[in-house]
Amino acid sequence: MRVVVLGAGYAGLTLARRLESRLPESVDLVVVDESDRHLVQHELHRVIRRPAVEDAITVPLRDVLDWATVRTARVEDIDREARRIHLTDDALDYDYAAVCLGAETAFYDLPGVHEHGLPLKRLDHAHRIREAFLDACEADGRAVVGGAGLSGVQVAGELAAVAAERDADVDVTVLERLDSVAPAFPEAFQSAVRDALDAAGVTVRTNARVTGATAEAVELDGRTIPYDTFVWTGGIRGPDAMGSDRPVVRGDLRLDDHTFAVGDVARVVDADGEAVPASAAAAIREARTVATNLDRLVRWELDGRGTDEFPPKLDPFRFDAPGWIASIGDDAVATVGPKVFTGGPARAMKATVGAGHLSSVGAISRAADLVTEELG
Repeated sequence: MRVVVLGAGYAGLTLARRLESRLPESVDLVVVDESDRHLVQHELHRVIRRPAVEDAITVPLRDVLDWATVRTARVEDIDREARRIHLTDDALDYDYAAVCLGAETAFYDLPGVHEHGLPLKRLDHAHRIREAFLDACEADGRAVVGGAGLSGVQVAGELAAVAAERDADVDVTVLERLDSVAPAFPEAFQSAVRDALDAAGVTVRTNARVTGATAEAVELDGRTIPYDTFVWTGGIRGPDAMGSDRPVVRGDLRLDDHTFAVGDVARVVDADGEAVPASAAAAIREARTVATNLDRLVRWELDGRGTDEFPPKLDPFRFDAPGWIASIGDDAVATVGPKVFTGGPARAMKATVGAGHLSSVGAISRAADLVTEELG
């Protein structure tokens, strides 16, 4: 019996650790990821200003997994009919699999945006943005961030903070095609994020639809904005192994009887018919449900009942948003229910979220390091 977890982000690592604590060790549990380290993705923007944060937000997989086999490889294709996963130079058959590969940056075939826009999905992206922006600071230039979702507003806030620390006269502009920043989130959160961006000196342009980019300027409907640094956070797509698609999965989180999709890799509609936002909070909660259901399915088959009994009933996934949080430079915005927090309380919440995740995956020392970085 082989169970494969594809991806070791929030969903994949949470799922793998729970399966280790539930499944009998006779099961061949395999975790596949391009990297041998887990990344706390929602803190990645911090690396742009403080590269040392990298040590606090990356965890070697072997340090936090007990007995699962870790394969460092790229997933090229998933043949669900044959139950075979094609890796860069190998293939892996499975009895059950969970696809937790996350999402990639979507460029929407906008001319020049893929060529010139810097994404923020990996550590090397953060370093590239930092290098480009430091050059802009030297020239008192301009930075443009395309997309004002959580990633975009956090990057913009971090760039503005870098410029302030270096006493550089750099204009940081964030563009959003809709009529508000953080458009997928509650109105009170949107308003507080906008206030924090204004206070940080970030220029916000809403109803600004990017149509393309050159090496010198971002193109909007009828005008252009010159830049020295161009960061693109304007949307997400599925990974290449899924044909760039993010398939819709319902409350059981299954693509088929043997394959689950967990986290940003899919568009999740929960058991109450509610669309679930692509977020770390959702991915972690989905992984907990899938761990319970995979354990039931595996034990049902190992008990030899797979041919003469109906499969066990699976728990449905329901998402209850605990609140939302974003850092804007040295400020932060958080919501808990209807209440909005900013400043010190919100910064403490942001540090607690990251540290809580690291603690939950067994990286206690890194959790302490992250709190020090966030609040120090």
